[in-house]
Amino acid sequence: MTGRPARTPPEDQPSTSGAPPAPDASPEAPPRAPRGVRARAAALDALVAVAAFCLGDAVARCFPFGPRTRGVNDLGNQFVPFHAHLWDLLHGRGTGGLFLNWQSGYGASFLPDLGTYLGSPFALLVALFPRDRIDLAVYVITLLKTAAAGAVMAQWLLTLRPGRWWAAGALGASYALCGWSLAEASYNPMWLDGLIALPLLCLVGHQALAGRWFALGALPVALVWVANFYTAYMATLGAVLILLTGLLADHAPGGGPPPRRLAPLGRPVARLAGVLALGVGLAAPLVSVVFLGTRHAYPGRVVEFTPKPWTDVLARLLPGTYNFSSPAVYVDTVALLLALTLPFNPAVPRRLRGGWTLLVAAVTLSLQWGPTQLAWHAFSVPNGSQYRETFVLGGLLVTAAWLSFAHGMPGRRPLLAAGALLAAIAAAASRATGLIRPWTYPLLLAGVAAVAAALLLARLARRHRHPLPAALAVVLLIGAQVGQSAATTAVADRLRLGHLDDYAPWGQRQRTQSELIAEAEGWPRYRTDPGREQTVGNDPLLVGGQGAQYYSSLTSDVLSRTMTALGGGWTSRGRSVQSLDNPVTDAIFSVGARVHSPPDPHQDRQAPTGAEPYVTRQVVPPLVTLRPDPKEPPAFGPSPFRNQELLLGARVYTLPRDVAVRGADGRPAARAPDGGYRLPPGPTKRSRPKALLTATCPRDSQVFLWAPHYWGVAAMRGAGRPPVGFRGDHPVTKIAPMQPLGAAPASGRVEVVLTVQKGGTVPAGSIGCLDPARLRAAVDRLRAQGATEVHVSDTGIRAKLPPGSRGIAVVAAPRIAGWRCAADDGRHRPADGYLGLLAVELDTSATSVDCAFRPPGLRLGTAVGAAALLALTLPAAYRLLRARRERRHAHH
Repeated sequence: MTGRPARTPPEDQPSTSGAPPAPDASPEAPPRAPRGVRARAAALDALVAVAAFCLGDAVARCFPFGPRTRGVNDLGNQFVPFHAHLWDLLHGRGTGGLFLNWQSGYGASFLPDLGTYLGSPFALLVALFPRDRIDLAVYVITLLKTAAAGAVMAQWLLTLRPGRWWAAGALGASYALCGWSLAEASYNPMWLDGLIALPLLCLVGHQALAGRWFALGALPVALVWVANFYTAYMATLGAVLILLTGLLADHAPGGGPPPRRLAPLGRPVARLAGVLALGVGLAAPLVSVVFLGTRHAYPGRVVEFTPKPWTDVLARLLPGTYNFSSPAVYVDTVALLLALTLPFNPAVPRRLRGGWTLLVAAVTLSLQWGPTQLAWHAFSVPNGSQYRETFVLGGLLVTAAWLSFAHGMPGRRPLLAAGALLAAIAAAASRATGLIRPWTYPLLLAGVAAVAAALLLARLARRHRHPLPAALAVVLLIGAQVGQSAATTAVADRLRLGHLDDYAPWGQRQRTQSELIAEAEGWPRYRTDPGREQTVGNDPLLVGGQGAQYYSSLTSDVLSRTMTALGGGWTSRGRSVQSLDNPVTDAIFSVGARVHSPPDPHQDRQAPTGAEPYVTRQVVPPLVTLRPDPKEPPAFGPSPFRNQELLLGARVYTLPRDVAVRGADGRPAARAPDGGYRLPPGPTKRSRPKALLTATCPRDSQVFLWAPHYWGVAAMRGAGRPPVGFRGDHPVTKIAPMQPLGAAPASGRVEVVLTVQKGGTVPAGSIGCLDPARLRAAVDRLRAQGATEVHVSDTGIRAKLPPGSRGIAVVAAPRIAGWRCAADDGRHRPADGYLGLLAVELDTSATSVDCAFRPPGLRLGTAVGAAALLALTLPAAYRLLRARRERRHAHH
């Protein structure tokens, strides 16, 4: 795959000088590096990668080396809570199991989340840490994944071309510490499985092309696809491009006409395709579940890809740069310089040089073209960072650097040409003023100076035949690599905190919440909600309880739409559903205990100090209740107050008709196209705009404000309660949940002061007046007709009903895909839905209902996986039986 090998000394017989060998120093290189060489390369890579990563976090004073949190964005909102839930499951403390997660979203499918966030074998290491050190566990897993990626890359480099172990280890660390890893995957640890997958798939494919590892090779393929199929898909594409480039470089041109030259490629390519297909087939039971889970998820924002200016792309090659929306293509200066020498290094066979230069150029261009970008992302435009395949380019650059070095140390001309290219890149990058930091060019010059000094030391070592200068050269190069990558890590750590949401690690707030929930726990008699004032987007997974909160790429469409119709709020374009502090929805979803926490000081710097969380309780119906069979299927309308009543089955709200909004000057607010009221824009240096919302409610009724697209605070005059916050800027990004304001005064005159922060609108039907007595009567009726016993498992729910129950049995859980139900001992069939909830139609009187859950795609994936397993094992079994038969005949 690498063309005619250049002459280098065997790796197990290092030169006496210790310097990088000359191209003509010894006979032909061995086909495979010894195990000891590979082990040393892996150990060096792990040491360099971990040292640079930790040093960068220490410089930035980030957890666990300082007061700054690492829990930005999805790391704090998703990965840490999901790992906490895995810890609970591994220790037998979780609510639910592999199929069902009863803690999130009032009941969510867990297997797709497991395959998305927790499929990596490294995730199991959380079990070794204390529960309250879950943030440290995730950090250690991140370190181990980073080190493993570099170690596997070092093995791939030594397989591709034998060479110096220290160079393979250092370049493996360059790959592990590429910009994508430091800037993107460090807070998306599941993506690091793709970083491991690329070199691992190259190793597997290399052996498959040579006719080895066909059966065993499918197992690593299955492992990386189970670990994280999203980045495994990208890694598979990258590995196929790498392997085919090497294969074509070995077979082209010469040797007859094109058909005869390419004919030998058919069989190895077929073996490669077979290994990959069988590996993906073995992973199908989980991959199919994740794939169909995305089909049932709330749709994300559809965006058009807009390529970044090439100056930005070139700037991201340099150390110490950071930007969320541009490709993080950084590799340290040593690796980048070596990669740039490849097109000019005469020691590398010409066709190999040409093939790899074209491959690197083609992949770089593919990052900037819409159709190829779509292909890299499995034909689905990603939300957020749009350059998630960048690690493949990092792997190509590191491999190109190794090919140039391992074929013979580049001479003066290749190094001068590479230096000129690097200078041109730095000059063009200077135009990307928003990316270049004060320390970028000093770091770059320091790296170039280290390379120059190392070359001088290597020449000195050859001249005087002494190993010390050569050892100093290696230390200097690795030191420059560690310094640049640590600085790039520190820059990313600090700048991420400036534009991404961040969350504090486990502390006293989470500990207190967890203790309160444990004391109030009553599942499955009732739910305990962690509360409206959330700490992270997945509070139930982190601190316990069972609530509406749920943040995942697989948040179901039915959950998000149902909660929105009931007045719930969400962020992340509908995939982060928030808790709804409302006694009506608490009754609907059997929330019998609710934690009320003060605002998180880490999120709200103006949060009051000294306030302690507390628990309120209320009598609620059981998880399974009865509704009369309607003549026509009910449907939600525009008012969340009426929607709550529809699902509850009783009128409990008074909706005032005299709602009005006036500005601070007393003038009526302008009307919005939907009939609501426009609020003034946010505050300026001189003013903080306010508006007054007025309405009339019955005396002592509980007043609720629904303003999903308002960003500001609201306080009802005379209520004696602190203001409540609303953060709703646009339906595509986030909407604010309905909030309680307090009891209506004796006069019935409700006046709500709106202090605007970012403007927005207030609907005409924004005020609802809840009658507590009516609600109690509705709850008593549902309790009288509800289930007498409820049994919940990780695969379903079973409930006993009062004798003679008729109508529709409604389960307080969203009707997500995968549910099958039956009344009494009847046959299970796809479950019915009742206004977004799980329901069972009782054709006659019934005494029980039973609902079982199986994630969509599991049966199909299991069948595909079984077929792949048979395809792997049957040939081996046939050969074994045939050999036994032949021995038996020979014996007779």
